[in-house]
Amino acid sequence: MADFRKSGAWRMLMIGVLGFASGLPLALSGTAMQAWLTVDGLDIATIGFLSLVGLPYTFKFLWAPLMDRFEPPLLGRRRGWLVLSQLGIAATLALMSRTSPAHGIQAFALLAVLLSFLSASQDVVIDAYRTDVLAPQERGLGSSLGVFGYRLAMILSGGIAMVWADPVSGSGLNWNGIYLLMAGLMLAAALVSLLLVPAVPAGNVAPHSNARNDLKGFVAVLLAVVIGYQFTTRVGAPLADAVLSPLFGSAAPAAANLAPPVNPDQKKWVDLLTLLIGMAVTIPLAWRAARRARFETLNRSLGNYFSMEAAGAFLALIILYKLGDAFAGALTTTFLLKGVGFAQAEIGVVNKVIGIWLTIVGALAGGALMMKLGLFRSLLLFGVLQLLSNLGFWLVAVSGKGAWGGFSLPPFDWGLVALHEATAVDNLLLFAVSIENLTAGMGTAAFVAFLMALCNQKFTATQFALLSAFSAIGRVWVGPMSGVLAESVGWPVFFLFSTVMALPGLLMLCYLRKRIQALDVPRGALPADD
Repeated sequence: MADFRKSGAWRMLMIGVLGFASGLPLALSGTAMQAWLTVDGLDIATIGFLSLVGLPYTFKFLWAPLMDRFEPPLLGRRRGWLVLSQLGIAATLALMSRTSPAHGIQAFALLAVLLSFLSASQDVVIDAYRTDVLAPQERGLGSSLGVFGYRLAMILSGGIAMVWADPVSGSGLNWNGIYLLMAGLMLAAALVSLLLVPAVPAGNVAPHSNARNDLKGFVAVLLAVVIGYQFTTRVGAPLADAVLSPLFGSAAPAAANLAPPVNPDQKKWVDLLTLLIGMAVTIPLAWRAARRARFETLNRSLGNYFSMEAAGAFLALIILYKLGDAFAGALTTTFLLKGVGFAQAEIGVVNKVIGIWLTIVGALAGGALMMKLGLFRSLLLFGVLQLLSNLGFWLVAVSGKGAWGGFSLPPFDWGLVALHEATAVDNLLLFAVSIENLTAGMGTAAFVAFLMALCNQKFTATQFALLSAFSAIGRVWVGPMSGVLAESVGWPVFFLFSTVMALPGLLMLCYLRKRIQALDVPRGALPADD
């Protein structure tokens, strides 16, 4: 057993386990939380704006240098931060299990932001660990196993959890009990990380920098974010309202001494414009603060990346590659629940319990195909398939429930998940969700390998955090726009729009073809013997 734990097979197994730990809290601040909010009666626009709790995934590269530079005592740099973040996630989930979104939305939202922060921090460590321990020739398989574990966790916390929560066919658990159960799973993940995850190679050491400057730089960045937030609320919001008010007009007041009623559509677009103004001010301000405060680890890491040829074009590709998926996925659960009228149990069974096999096939097939197709052709093929998968939800929107018929899934008890009563399964829903699971698994496997290939081994945590943060921009920032757009144009046009939004990423991919093909050659590899 000791020899097996030193083998490459054990390392790959642990990468799959860490992928599971990474995916579990993401669903709990995404699709699972969306279902909980929907069931509790929050409106679609509010749910869309609450997707902003995922902001830490976008900005995690700001504190990743601290996790690269500092080493928790006793546990080591990678394992120490991994265990601490997982314990924090477990505690936050336990606190969320004691709240109610309908009666305490502010407290719930703050805890959800904390969950996202800790989850993003865990991702920083896991991504750095995977990049540190995998040789270039292992990236395809390693990324596939990581994606497999990641998707498996999302199946549990984002799909099977819906089956558990269904009041008719589920196991009788409510969302509070489910979040408490997930807290226990994260506690178990922390024990695995502490006792079973192999150490990184001995030569992997923290970068040398002035620790005091790094801490001062991080504080300066936080202050910049606070200033940006204050500017957004005090200046950005009134400015957005002044700009958009003439477009909507003012309703006549109900009485002379009363203010005119607020146009709901106007408020949604004002909130969205306010958000964009805040981004335009806060991001450059934080960047300047980091440079002025000499945030050395961050500045050196970013400087090293941007010294690479076509660095900006690669960032554009990272943002655009999954933008179509981000639009389609931002409100998929709400669409299936409210827009079409499927039951929670049916969505959970179709989206996750049945879809689990296609997810497994997608993730593993993606890694296998990459070994034959290479990085560029894999990204192109999987990107086209992801685009086409969005049309499946458009078909659901225009055809409606029952258009292709269905069948009844009998009661079952598999231990992990059970149905107490027979559940209807819609054939069209099954088709759309299955295609999405298959293509998403394939695309993500290639995308993770692409990010790993862009990283310099000296700055693994910070650079991967930067790249993956840019990849999260679509998923996080399109949430508010998705809610407003869906209510404005309707679900069929919304899913057609999400399909069109996948095209810019494919065009950018073709533009960078030669440079991406060059990434298949390991950076810094020794030349072959003559």
